Order: sequence, then C-alpha cells, then structure tokens
Amino acid sequence: MHLPDKPALEGLKDKWDAKWGESRVYAFDRETDRESVYSIDTPPPTASGSLHVGHVFSYTQTDIIARYQRMLGKNVFYPLGWDDNGLPTERRVQNYYGVRCEPHLPYDPDFTPPAKAPKNPRDFVPVSRRNFIELCEELATEDEKVFEDLFRMVGLSVDWTYTYRTIDDTSRAVSQRAFIEDLENGAAYSQDAPTMWDVTFGTAVAQAELEDREKDGAYHRVNFFPAAADGTADTTAEPIVILTSRPELIPAVVALVAHPDDERYQPYFGTTVVSPLFGVSVEIRAHQLAKSDKGTGIAMVCTFGDLTDVTWWRELDLPTRAVITRDGRLQKETPQWILDSPKADAEELYQQLAGKTTFTARKEIAEMLAASGDLVGEIEPITHPVPFYEKGDKPLEVVTSRQWYIRNGGRSAELREKLIERGRELTWYPGFMRSRYENWVEGLNGDWLVSRQRYFGVPIPLWYPLDAEGNPDYDNPIVPSSESLPVDPQADAPTGFTNEQRDVPGGFTGDPDVLDTWATSSLTPQIVGGWSRDEELFDRVFPFDLRPQGHDIIRTWLFSTVVRANALNDSVPWTNTALSGWILDPDRKKMSKSKGNVVVPTDILAENKPGFGPDAVRYWAASARFGADTAYDVSQMQIGRRLAMKLLNASKFALAQGVHGGLVGRTDLVTHEIDKALLAQLASTVDECGRYMADYDYAHTLRTAESFFWAFTDDYVELVKDRSYGSIGEDGQLSAHATLATALEVLLRLFAPIMPFVTEEVWSWWQEGSVHRAPWPTTEALTLPADVAASESVLPTVATALVEIRRAKTEAKVSQKTQIAAATLTAPAEVLAAVRAAEGDLLAAGRVNAWTLAEGAELALTDVEFVPAES
Repeated sequence: MHLPDKPALEGLKDKWDAKWGESRVYAFDRETDRESVYSIDTPPPTASGSLHVGHVFSYTQTDIIARYQRMLGKNVFYPLGWDDNGLPTERRVQNYYGVRCEPHLPYDPDFTPPAKAPKNPRDFVPVSRRNFIELCEELATEDEKVFEDLFRMVGLSVDWTYTYRTIDDTSRAVSQRAFIEDLENGAAYSQDAPTMWDVTFGTAVAQAELEDREKDGAYHRVNFFPAAADGTADTTAEPIVILTSRPELIPAVVALVAHPDDERYQPYFGTTVVSPLFGVSVEIRAHQLAKSDKGTGIAMVCTFGDLTDVTWWRELDLPTRAVITRDGRLQKETPQWILDSPKADAEELYQQLAGKTTFTARKEIAEMLAASGDLVGEIEPITHPVPFYEKGDKPLEVVTSRQWYIRNGGRSAELREKLIERGRELTWYPGFMRSRYENWVEGLNGDWLVSRQRYFGVPIPLWYPLDAEGNPDYDNPIVPSSESLPVDPQADAPTGFTNEQRDVPGGFTGDPDVLDTWATSSLTPQIVGGWSRDEELFDRVFPFDLRPQGHDIIRTWLFSTVVRANALNDSVPWTNTALSGWILDPDRKKMSKSKGNVVVPTDILAENKPGFGPDAVRYWAASARFGADTAYDVSQMQIGRRLAMKLLNASKFALAQGVHGGLVGRTDLVTHEIDKALLAQLASTVDECGRYMADYDYAHTLRTAESFFWAFTDDYVELVKDRSYGSIGEDGQLSAHATLATALEVLLRLFAPIMPFVTEEVWSWWQEGSVHRAPWPTTEALTLPADVAASESVLPTVATALVEIRRAKTEAKVSQKTQIAAATLTAPAEVLAAVRAAEGDLLAAGRVNAWTLAEGAELALTDVEFVPAES
C-alpha cells in the first residue's frame, strides 16, 4: 500500500504518460489471431497549424472505446497518423514562410526563407517546386510534434510505434499502387471535361468539396433578338428576354433553353437568336431541367457558368465557347466565334473585357448592355447561393481541363447501388447517420475527381509518351512497376528513358498533377494495415472494427474509404462507424479555426488553474453521445475535476483504514444489510454500464457509474464510517471493508476508460499492474451467497433518513457533528423496515444517541433534543 500524504491531480499526466510508454501498456501484439484483435482506423488530423478543442472532444470519444475493448481482453490495434499533404499544408507554408511556388524555377539547395513573412501575398518570395515541398515537409514535421504532445496530454492510448504520415514514402507508395490498380481494373480514368475550378489555388476540386455560400449578386434582364437572314440581330422583332446573374458570360453563350412544355417558347424551339453586343448566333432548345417558373422561364446556357450548364451542354450536344481561364479572368485573345460574328464592333467590344476578372467584367458588361439598349429595366440586387471550394475564398468557376477520376457511382447506377449496400453492411453509431451516407450516394452527379494542380501531395504516378510533334498520348500512359514506387514523374524518368528525353518530341512528359488528399486519406486502412506490403498484418486487422470520425465528412472521408475498399478489396473497410458531433460555441455555432471561435486545448488541459486537467476535459467529452453536437461547457469540466478529486480522497479514506486488495470480491464476509444493499446496487450498475458500453454508449455509462459513485461516497461511506473503524467489532468491520474494497475496485475499472490518469493513480496505491489491462467489470464477482437476500432499495431509503437528520441540524443552526440525545423518526412502514435493518450505521453516522421509531405518512424527525455543547 502506497498512500500519498495529500492526493493531488497535479503531475499525474506526465507521470503516467511516461510510465505507460515504458511499460508498453497500450502496445499491439502482432502475434495474435484476427478474432482477438480490435482494430481502429483513427482519423489522421490535418497537420496544418494547431488543433482545437473539437479534436480533443472527438479523439477522446474514440479513446474511450479503445480502452473499453482492451479491458474486454481485445488486442487493440490503435494507430494514429497525420494528414500532412494537400492544400491546408500548402496554404500554411505560404503564409508562415512568405513564399509561393513557381514550378519553372530551378532548385536552390541553399534557399533560406525570409526572416519575417511579408504581409502582402504579392510580396511572397517565389521558390522552386522542390524548395516548396521541402518547406512543407519541414513545417508539417514540427506541427506533428506539437500534435503528438497534445494527444499525450489528453491520454490517448494509441500505440505510438504505429504512426504514419500521408506524405511519407510508405503512404505515397500505397496511394500510387492503389491508383495504378484502379487504373488497371477500370476504376480510374482521365478525360478532358468541364470541372469546378478554384482560381485562388489554381486547381480543380471535387463535388464532395463544394459548399454553397450566400453572396450578394444582381439580376440583369437582357434582350436576345431573333436572327435576321444575314445573321445579324432583327431588332424589329420581339426580343426574348433572359434573366442572368452572370452577364460577363454572354461571350460564352451557346444556347437558350426552355422547358419543352412551356407554351411561351414552343414556337421558338429550333430557331436562332443573336447574342447582344457580340452578335453570335445562338439556337433555342428544349430541356426538362429548364424551370418555367424561374425568371423569364428561359435560361442562357454558357460554357460554363455552373454545373447545370455542363449538363445541358453534354445532353444537348452544344458547342464549346469557353472564355474563363484558370486564373478567373476572361481570356485575352478574342475568341474565334466572336471574330466570325457579322457584327462589326464585336471584337472591339470583347477587348474591353479581355483579361479582366469575372467580377470586374460583370460590372463593365452591364454598363455596355445599358449603353447598347440591350439591358431591360433596372439591375435587381439579390442574395443567392454561390458554390465555393470549402477551403477557398473566391467563387468557383467551371473550366475545361484534363483530369483523373475514380468511379464512385456518379455515372453508374449499378456501382451506386453496390456502394449503398456497402453502407448497409456497416453498423452506424448513431444509426440515423446512415441516411446521410445514402442521400449523398444517391445524389452524386459525377465520378470522383482525384487530380489536383498543386505541389505538396502524392504525385500521379504516370508518364505519357510524346509523338513526333511533341503531343502526349494520354490513352497509353507509361506505368511504373510496383517495386519502383513511390515515384515522382516530375523528377524521375520512366524505365527505358532518360531525363534528357523529358518534354522533347519522341520522348516523354511526366504527369504534373498530384492526387487529391482524400485519395490518400481514403486508404488509411490500407496504409496503416500493411496492404500490399505486410499481408500478414493486413489479414489480422482488416476489415477494421471501427472508423470514428466527424459527421461532417461522411460524404468525403467515410464515403471515399468505402469506395476504395470496395474496388481494391471487394469489402467494407470496417464493420462499425462512430460519428462525432461538432463543438459549438456559446452562440451555438460550430467551432472552427476559420471562424476564429476556437478554444486552445492546452489551456483547459493544464492541471493547474485555470486549467481543469485531462481527466476533467475527458469527462466533458464523455458526457456527449456519438453524433451529438455539444456546446463548449467549462461547468462540465468543473464537475469532472470535482469527480476526479473525490476519487482520490474517497479512495485514500477507504484504503487508510486497512482496506486492501485481498478483500475484493469477498462477498462471503458481507453480513450487514446496508453492505448487501450496496453490492446489489453495484451489480445493477455494472450490468447497466456493460450494456451501454456494448452499444458504444459511453455517455450513459458515465452517468450510470457517476450516479452510483456519488451515492457510494456521500451516503454509503458516511453511513459505514463508524463501523469501518471497528466500532462494533471485527465482523462488522470486515463486512464494511470487503464492501468498500469491492466497490472501489469496480468503480476504478468503470471509470478507467473515461478518466485514465486518476484511476491509474489510485489503482497503483493498492493493486498490481495497470487498471487499463484489468478486465471490464462483470456481475459475477459481485454475486452474494445464494442464501443471502439483498434489497437495492435499502441504501437509498436509509440515505433519505440521514438527509432528514442533517436537515434537522441545519435548521437548528448547529454543527453536523452535534450529537442528538433523543428524537422521534416518523416514516412509512417500508422506510422504517430499511431503517431498522441499518439502524446502527444510521445512528452512528447521524450522531444520534437514541430515538423512537413511529409509523407515519411522511418521513420526519421531530422532538429533537441536542446534547449541549459543554457535554
């Protein structure tokens, strides 16, 4: 027995983190069978800055499940990785160092970033692709050290020997190997197609990364006159008026579209009109997607204004007249179709817009339309949803480019149905989240775009042969061997070529793009599980048992992982998925770094005030069930800290009296009714907690265990304190000690997954090994002898009588230590029966010398006579 003089929470974090590492309490044992393994596909946090309290919240919930499964006897495979490739890291590096990547620049081995980053991005220092990637590597590595320290502060029971990075050689090789396998089995393909484009980052983005934001805009009513015989506008005829919020796309108009049932426009289908300002001939067509009740009932189709334009362009086989470039500006050269226009000043008018941003061009073309008389009425201000890249700052454009895709059911009903069925093979916590998955799959309108025009990512592992004119043959890419991965086509030459043949006719060119970060993150089970390189490990852990993650990335990370496992392994990637909720600020808004409303977790994890310590923060996280959005609440942390302190102090009190490990489970020594009642209540608590935890409901487990704990410390410990000191003899003392030992030992195990530091500390005072390797409690050790009857109601009933005694002293304004010489306790018959069963303990705890018990309708203590203080 090693009891501290003064138990404290301070210092427990560092003490036990070090000891857990030394003793490898959480180490995964490879020498095992699949049935004994519980594997967790833990989210790799984005290594681009700092973590916030939401990370602590969600990762704690996962850790509770990991600790519980370990206590069930499972060999828990619980790795952790860092998602360090992609746009978030690039943006952080740009702003942190004050640099921007210019791929054409040569590598500078002696480059040193500015001592202080310029405030204006226009003043950022240009660096080569290789220099930029090195800076990304450097900063991500530093961020990851901070992240690991934080997660150790939280007490995550991960096996730190199984860590990974989504940009290291292993992850790049796995990601490239998976892409090549998808290419070979037809799941991956490339094509020139209209794609959503972020002009700030200069890259295509996928459907799953889009979000609508409300922005100010304006409606413009514009005349389109029918075409005369010479192709010019017949201004004597009745014009067709369209309503548009993007008049700058009039140079790109390819058709006007109305619903086939709209009688207003049926006479015009198949005829042509002339675009205002530029005089380009435009056909009027019919399509089911046109909405008769929107605007004027006829829409301008441009290549491309939005994804509906793309649908119309594809299904109506319309021409392509793209004018928006990848930098979000109108192209500088006058398009050929405007040069071919019969309108004499068409080129001159276009050149007034050439090279300008869409925002500027929108204002200027409105003025041009007003001057030409083609603008009808006043411009109408509006607020409308505009598509953005979720990490971008400017509205997306639609541009045509060659991109790589992975089939995800967006264009195949058969594959879509298969992926929905995969979702139904999973057990979802909470169950209603599955509908979010299915709604996303059913609403897909295209395959998964996985190529990105960025630098810090996994390179697409392909080269393309160049013909005699230097044109790439995209249909017959050069694929590296599996053994040579990872490769960088921008730096490495394919087998059979030398770098001197790069980008010359008859030679080759490397694919310049990288894979979307989700294309690598979607392979976390394969990366950490050893797929394609350690099949023995992979067979032991795959499919994983659990994928925990946020509910906001069901459509991205969860779905994409299902897509890859289905294609690569013909399987689900895991059998259970648990979705964490958001952390909300006091205004009930989601916490996020972009909104500036986050809480830095190190502040609250500190063990000294104003911090609460890791167990208290974990208590708050455990108070919310999976899927529940939860308000940031320091009052919950204060309650958690109070609980942790009470565990220390109540445990020391019990152990200081001679309670020891040999008494745990000695129900044969339990002879007093109140002790029997406590053990019966404890058995019910253990049974209830077990059922909740089996259903991944740690929140109800915590509430149930905590409710029993406070009854145990506030009522039971106070009631048996006198007998525990030996006031009525050895049998009574042993009965109390056996009950205290059993209850304390079980409570430590119940709280261990949620509050690992304080439970390990108390466990170390009187038990061998780690509480986190002790078995999860069951009712077997709490079973009283067959001939012993116990009623759970005895303890709470007796506790109400103790409360009544305390109330009487409070009302009399005397100390709770004041003795009562005599009194009358009136109560219903069933209450009196419980009181008589524990009368000795109750009189001792209440400091009552004598009383009269009388039957009555209500519980009341009357005729109270106090022993004078001088006595």
